[in-house]
Formats: sequence, C-alpha cells, structure tokens
Amino acid sequence: MKYFDRDLSWLSFNYRVLMEAMDESVPLLERLRFIAIYSSNLDEFFRVRVADIRNIKRIDKKKINKRLDFDAKTLLADIHKEVSHQLDQYGHAMREIIDQLKEKGHFICTDTAEIPSDLNGDLLNYFKTYVAAYLQPKKLNENTELFLDNQAIYLAVHFADDISILNIPTDHLSRFSQFQIGGDTYYIFLDDVIRLHLNLVFPEKEVKGAFSIKINKDAELQIDDEYSGNLVRKIEKQIQKRNLGTPARFLFDIKMPDEMLASLTGQLQLSSDDVVTGGRYHNLNDFFQINIKDPELNYSPQPYAPAHSLQGSRFILKKLEEQDHLLHFPYQSYDYVLQFFNEAAIDPEVEEINVTFYRMAKKSTIAEALISASNNGKKVAVFMEVKARFDEKNNLDWARKMRAAGIKIIYSLPGLKVHAKVALIRKKNKMYGFFGTGNLNEKTSEIYCDHGLLTSNDHLTKELHHVFQYLLTKYTPPPFQKLIVSQFGAYEKFIEKIDREIQHAEAGLEARIIVKVNNLQEQTLIKKLEAASRKGVDVKLIVRSICCLIPTNDLKVKRIVDRYLEHGRVFYFHNNDEQEIYLGSADWMNRNLHRRIEVCFPVTDDRMKQEILTILKFQWQDDIKGVWLSPKMKNERPKLEHKIRAQLATYDYLKINKDKET
Repeated sequence: MKYFDRDLSWLSFNYRVLMEAMDESVPLLERLRFIAIYSSNLDEFFRVRVADIRNIKRIDKKKINKRLDFDAKTLLADIHKEVSHQLDQYGHAMREIIDQLKEKGHFICTDTAEIPSDLNGDLLNYFKTYVAAYLQPKKLNENTELFLDNQAIYLAVHFADDISILNIPTDHLSRFSQFQIGGDTYYIFLDDVIRLHLNLVFPEKEVKGAFSIKINKDAELQIDDEYSGNLVRKIEKQIQKRNLGTPARFLFDIKMPDEMLASLTGQLQLSSDDVVTGGRYHNLNDFFQINIKDPELNYSPQPYAPAHSLQGSRFILKKLEEQDHLLHFPYQSYDYVLQFFNEAAIDPEVEEINVTFYRMAKKSTIAEALISASNNGKKVAVFMEVKARFDEKNNLDWARKMRAAGIKIIYSLPGLKVHAKVALIRKKNKMYGFFGTGNLNEKTSEIYCDHGLLTSNDHLTKELHHVFQYLLTKYTPPPFQKLIVSQFGAYEKFIEKIDREIQHAEAGLEARIIVKVNNLQEQTLIKKLEAASRKGVDVKLIVRSICCLIPTNDLKVKRIVDRYLEHGRVFYFHNNDEQEIYLGSADWMNRNLHRRIEVCFPVTDDRMKQEILTILKFQWQDDIKGVWLSPKMKNERPKLEHKIRAQLATYDYLKINKDKET
C-alpha cells in the first residue's frame, strides 16, 4: 500500500478531535464542545463521503480514490469498523464529561429517571404550551411509505400492536430545556420532555418503549457542472431535493427490539449496510447550545495581540501605501479587514471594488459595506461561489441582496469552484489588495487560524487584477510571475520548486521544504515530497486532517488540533538561502489544484517571513497539542521534549514582537 486511504485518513483526523474531548487538561465545557464537533464532523462525513461511496453507480474511481484496488464494499467495511471503535470511546468520554459537570452543579440529564420530580409541573407546562404545537405523529403503515427528513431526529414509539413515528422538533425549539433547583442547573433533552408526555400524545395507547432514530442522506447536489441555463435555479431545486437523497446511515437506539428494527428498515427499504447502532440520543452537535458562564469550565478569554502599525489609523489605504501588513487571525483582530472594506465604501477616491466569496457570514459586515459602496456610486463586482457545500442558500441569499443594490454578481464557473480568498480595491492611479488563507467571513475568523495580507504592492495587485478579469470576463491572463494560481500553472510551479530543492540537495547545498495544509492527497506531489526526502531535503509536513502520505522516520507528519482550527496554508522553500514563502487558499488535493481557482501569494518582507517561520517552528515543536501521524495512521503523542503549545506560543510571540520595529 503506497498511500493512506483518503476517507480512513479523515476518520483518523476526526479521532484526533475526539482526543481533545478526552483530554482532562481541556476545560470541561470545551471538552463537551469537542464532543459536539466530533458528532457534527461525522454526520457530514456520512452525508457526503459515505453516501458517495455507497452510490456505486456514480462512483468515479479517480475522483474518490486513485488506488487501483479501490473496492467500495471493503472500504465501507473498514469505515464502519473504525467508526464503531471510535464511538465506543466517544460514549465513554461523553459520560465522563457529563459526570464531571454534575460535580460542578450542572446536570445534563441522560435519562428520564435522572430528572427531579420537582420539575414535573414545569415540564408539563412547557410541553403543553410549546412542544405540543410541533408534534406530528405518524403511524407506521405497510401501505404507506415511511419518509424521514435528512438529519432530523425522531422517536419510534412502540405499542403492543403497532409503531408510530414522532418528530423531535429541534428545528423550532432548543434541544435543551434549562431549569434551576437551588444552586444546581438541570438541562433536559427535548427528546425526554416528549418521552415524559407520550400519554398525552397517545392517550388511548400503552407505550412499551420509545427509541431514537435518525437517517443521514446523500447531501451532494447533483448539478451538471458544464451547465447551460440558469445555474441559480438549478442549485435552488437541488437544495430542495437534498432531503430526498440516498440513505447513507440509519442510526437507532441499540435498545430497540429486533422486530421493531426490522419493521423500520423494511419500511425505509434499507440494507444491512445502512444500519448503524447508536445510543439514546442523536445529533449531539446540539451540545453547542449549552452555554455555561463559568470561567473554570471555559477557555480563558484571549485578548487580541496588537497590530500597532494599523491600530488607530484614520486611513488604512494610506497605511498600505507605506508598507504591507500581514495579520494572523484570531490572534489579531479581524476588524482591520472590516475597516479595509468600510473605508473603501466611503472613500470618494475609490472607484471600483472586486471580491470573491466562498463561505459568507450570515450577518456579513463586508457584504453590507459593498452594498453601501454600490449605493455610493462605486463599481462593485462580486464573484459568488454558489457551489460551496451547505452554504449554497446563504450565498444565494446574499447574492440577491447585493444584486438588488446594483452590485454585479457572477455565479460560479463550469467545472470549477472558486475557492480563492481575495479582494481588490481600485482608485484612479492605485490598487489595494487583500489576500487570505481563509474565507472573507468575520464569524469564522474567530475560530480559524488564518493569515491575511493587506497590500498595495503593484506587482501583486496587478496580477490580482488579472485574476478578477478572468473571473468576471473570461479574459485569459498573461503568465503569473508573483502569484501562484490554480488553473494557471500552480501545480507545475509547486513541482518545480520541489525539484529545485532536490537539485540543491544533490549539489550538497542546504535544502528544506515546509508544507502546512489542511489536506495532502495529490499523489504526484506526495511522490515528489518522498523523493525530496530520500535525496536529503529536510521536509517537514504539518497536515491537519486528510493525509494520504505514509510517514517514515525521515519524513514526518505533524497534526495539530487545539482551541482554534488550524486553517492557514503555508509553503516554504529554502531556495539556497533565498527563502521563498507562499500563503494561500490551496490544499494539495486533486480538487484544489485541478478543479478549483485558488490563489497563493508570496511573503516578500523579511520581517514577515520571520513571523511565519517562527510560527511554523512553534507548530513543529508542539508536543502538547501536536501529534505525529504514524505509519499505521494513528495519532501518536510525541515525547515531552520542548513543552510547546503552538497556539499559545504564537499568541505570546505576536503580542510581544508584532510591529516591534514600528
């Protein structure tokens, strides 16, 4: 086996997330949130990846996995085996966290027997006043096909002679009801509020049991990418059909009687491969709804590290004419990016603004600034990627609102997704650019570790202008000299830079490569990295999630999961001591390099290069939250040699050193 399987590698990453929930050094409520993240991640994995594998007729082996021995049945068996192993530990970790929260006076009741009788009156009132309004019981009938909404949770209610399906209306009500008794707080699942009052829903029936069920369905939108006609209308129709997708996983309470399970799976026309045992509760990503304001249970607040060169600036665009500014989120405030757009919206000298959006905030200050800019007479053009999975509707809603304000909206490209995170502001004789590794989204900037460059560098802004000309008019740009742009030689440039390091190593010169990405899957690049390592190039890889490269003693892979989500992509090439550093939006995956528009940008300022290298050093030395990926795809904690926690070290470094010279 030359490569790790992509999907099993992703499961290894999600297990690393689960490790944070099991880590007693993490505050209790944060551990519960990691439980929620793990649950949400796994749901999406089944809705997307497993659903695609299950739908064998639609599988393109090259798209799913370039292994020549790809076998869907074997892969699915391996996936279910690994998930089952992880869920055992998931359940143990969750019980441990809930027990420890009880010791702090926070009772998450995981059975109706745990609910104090003192709450009976309050729960009855809540059920009759609010919950009952949304309940829609359906009797299981051999003559009527049973339909379950994707991702929704239900109770399968067992009677002596039949079965009914009862919705749990989490789309309308909070998953948890919160009550105070003395100094203790109780959190009651909506599921159990309903269980306690089934006699009101079925007054003439004797309930023998009520068991939670849930179905995951294929979430991929089936859109002819070489589209003709109205793409927006096609996507809207497909979003509506997402609920009709092929089943990928049917979860049921393990305590459900066998004959009841057989009736349900028969009604839903499920195979044994679809059916996965679960617990009493599903959709535990709803743990995010539990918000306890206790400093002991949460991460300590982290103030922003200063960016003195921008702080208090009356005119950010003028500041960019003096020097470039490299920002690191969430260690530094995203306000500077918002001010960049807000200033452009009201600056009378600004004539034009161009922006790409991939995943927008639901309440986007940037979009509002663009609307104001358009209303202020500026020419504004937005490339809106409406094929961003699960964000299609939000992006379309914003696109309509911006179009109504006179903004030119361009939707997607045939056969490609535009994943670049860039913006260009144009005055009569000057251009200003923003280049990012993460989405133009002020909400996710609070939890994703990313880098952003604000610049008026003529070389970079001119080439960025060519990128927008291509996106907006299909103009073919001249060769890019400074930027690395997918679809315009990015793949080849990365190959060339690795080959150059190999040549330096063969000539006896110092040769070094550092690659930090979310995912590493593209096989030619993997082969090149392996070849470079064999030739004596010092190769360091920091890969957060999918990694198809199998590590060796000389070619190690570090994975970091901590308070924030490592999201920045960094590419370092020693280049015979003329160090090259690129930041950007592109992972080293087939999709990013061959089926997307990505933009990677150089860091040319020596001080900024040192910032990036220092951060990478912290991350490589991190033996607290950083783990080594083993040749067996395990997350192995390193021996405590450096005692570095990269994210805290990064914050401290930026707090002390950022803009020191200014």
